Amino acid sequence: MRSFVFQTTPKIVCEQGAAATLSNAVAALGASRVFMVTDRGVLDAGIAREPIAALTQAGMAVTVFSEVQADPPEAVVLQAVAAARAAGAELVIGFGGGSSMDTAKLVALLARTDQPLADIYGIGLARGPRLSLIQVPTTAGTGSEVTPISIVTTPTAEKKGVVSPLLLPDVAVLDSLVTLGVPPAITAMTGVDAMVHAIEAYTSRVKKNLLSDTLAIQALQLLYANIRIAVADGHHADARENMLLGATLAGMAFANAPVAAVHALAYPLGGHFHLPHGLSNALMLTATLRFNLESACAAYAQLGRAIEPSLAAADDATAAERFVDLIAALVADMPFAQSLSAAGVTEAALPMLAQDAMKQQRLLVNNPRDVALADALHLYRTAY
Repeated sequence: MRSFVFQTTPKIVCEQGAAATLSNAVAALGASRVFMVTDRGVLDAGIAREPIAALTQAGMAVTVFSEVQADPPEAVVLQAVAAARAAGAELVIGFGGGSSMDTAKLVALLARTDQPLADIYGIGLARGPRLSLIQVPTTAGTGSEVTPISIVTTPTAEKKGVVSPLLLPDVAVLDSLVTLGVPPAITAMTGVDAMVHAIEAYTSRVKKNLLSDTLAIQALQLLYANIRIAVADGHHADARENMLLGATLAGMAFANAPVAAVHALAYPLGGHFHLPHGLSNALMLTATLRFNLESACAAYAQLGRAIEPSLAAADDATAAERFVDLIAALVADMPFAQSLSAAGVTEAALPMLAQDAMKQQRLLVNNPRDVALADALHLYRTAY
């Protein structure tokens, strides 16, 4: 067994209703001035109302920043940092989807230290200290509550990542009650996003390890078994909890065995066409699985056996092909656009998207099969 290092969020609370008792977690971290990072949709839906009221009733000063945008632009991140400094924040709560949690990570870091955001894109360039940080996901998708990564959209529409253990939060709160009623399309997009995390972590070429493999398998089993139920019934609390836990386990896996070509191809779609990240991943998933099939046959076979026990006696080639077919069928069942063209991507943009995808070498090195520029263009055309 090759050596590895595994890092994750030190405390994870998985409990229905836990978001309403956030004041306990805040007090345990010795803070009283709270800066909550969320988006307007979450705020308007009233999901944060009870947690904010509980914090206030506990005597804590709460400042809410609700201007987060999808694929958070640098300007919005820096706006949130300035607001946190002005509020004298001692602790940051990310309350929302991946964009809110990614923004919250950088607010906690940059509100405490004087370092330009542009200087810390990459791996291990950030420095501490940071403010205390609690993450509360309201969708089951990104796993940002347990990852040391924050993705930002630059002024040139390129997605760049800050990767540092400093971005791991102190506490992740998994409360399925705050995910009830999430619309079917968003449930589907975020759920497939989490499945991509599990699949790419399990097949990651560079840092794949025993712990990440174990988490990825369990995550994919939970997600595959529950996503159709959660999409069909937005108030199925048990399915929602299983999805939330599956997304977190997948996040723990890919935080240590990084994602690959699906994400590299998805990022330009978000940067240039503002497609939701989960949808971007879903649109590129089937084509990329088929592209990787020969190189990832043994791993895909194991994943196939994990989600369909009847494949236990099948040879690797059969089980791997069946796995790809099962995932393709699931994606086809989901209530979102099924092609790049249906999602509004223009055919003329495909060469530009391929060029941008090749800039994501941080991710492409993890793919089980090498991806050249011609391959990236072929994959976009296949998905088109």
